[in-house]
Amino acid sequence: MFSRNDFSIWSILRKCIGMELSKITMPVIFNEPLSFLQRLTEYMEHTYLIQKASSLSDPTERMQCVAAFAVSAVASQWERTGKPFNPLLGETYELVRDDLGFRLISEQVSHHPPISAFHAEGLNNDFVFHGSIYPKLKFWGKSVEAEPKGTITLELLEHNEAYTWTNPTCCVHNIIVGKLWIEQYGNVEITNHKTGDKCVLNFKPCGLFGKELHKVEGYIQDKSKKKLCALYGKWTECLYSVDPATFDAFKKNDKKNTEEKKHSKQVSASEESDEMPMPDSESVFVIPGSVLLWRIAPRPPNSAQMYNFTSFAMVLNEIDKDMESVIPKTDCRLRPDIRAMENGEIDLASEEKKRLEEKQRAARKNRSRSEEDWRTRWFHQGPNPHNGAQDWLYSGSYWDRNYSNLPDIY
Repeated sequence: MFSRNDFSIWSILRKCIGMELSKITMPVIFNEPLSFLQRLTEYMEHTYLIQKASSLSDPTERMQCVAAFAVSAVASQWERTGKPFNPLLGETYELVRDDLGFRLISEQVSHHPPISAFHAEGLNNDFVFHGSIYPKLKFWGKSVEAEPKGTITLELLEHNEAYTWTNPTCCVHNIIVGKLWIEQYGNVEITNHKTGDKCVLNFKPCGLFGKELHKVEGYIQDKSKKKLCALYGKWTECLYSVDPATFDAFKKNDKKNTEEKKHSKQVSASEESDEMPMPDSESVFVIPGSVLLWRIAPRPPNSAQMYNFTSFAMVLNEIDKDMESVIPKTDCRLRPDIRAMENGEIDLASEEKKRLEEKQRAARKNRSRSEEDWRTRWFHQGPNPHNGAQDWLYSGSYWDRNYSNLPDIY
């Protein structure tokens, strides 16, 4: 990883307070050597949770696994303060993992606004997982907030069930000065469209002394809003389920203890800072009677020097001769600026990034002159079949490996 200490992000961002950031060109030093399409693929790291959900007969237990999967899908963002490369229009990425039992295809389907669509399927025909993400980035002076608009859908084929949700908001703090740190917050509502069950998870903002940092908690409820179970944990660490009455009693008691502590220690609000708060204790307090649903895999020992990548992320840009002969020429692995950065050639990465952006602009100008519309190749726009929201759906035939007439984007 390159040191970013010699660069001032403030010199670029001070013109953009409150603005949408997707139109701002950032120096390559602030990137990590992956495209956003590859970063999205990290949702699949804990695919075993989907397979486990598939194997369960009880719908509440299935929802617990789906909720754990939704939380695990954002876990790789912890400490990942590098920005992924913006995909070029028409860029694609595929990943086949026989060991994890899935294959995935994604495509950048729109440039303004930037929209990435993906479609993954279980190799045993047990599930389909798809969505389109349209990250809205806003700069607030000290922090950058990314709101991931777009629907995520998981279909468990054996149970004829579909679940939909949207991801929480992600915020990177200390953009100007100090150590960058990340939090996720907001409500994530997962709906089971067959049973009407819902799981409402609250990703908590960090709060004054970091007591709530990384915390997630919520309930699974049936369609008459009866609580079936409570979930709690940290999105950076683990997720547990427990009986709702036990959870509520614990919360009540915990609140009482906190209030008592507060009275004995009056603190002025001026002590609040943007520094990354240290969590109370490293781990989650496990309420007696809880069941562990998911725990994060440890990162490799050299992760901090490697953009804080997980083991899963480290292989996303790998390419070998066999692969090169079958993947389309639009695949991220063939993208020269990302490859140069991965190889440690930062100046070349910067030149290539600029060249690709100019090439993309020129292509757009040519299209507008000839009044030609851009046509996506692997996805089409349409309503989500389960919640009716505007979505991008997989058109099929990618895996036939017939890649004629693809755009020349690199």
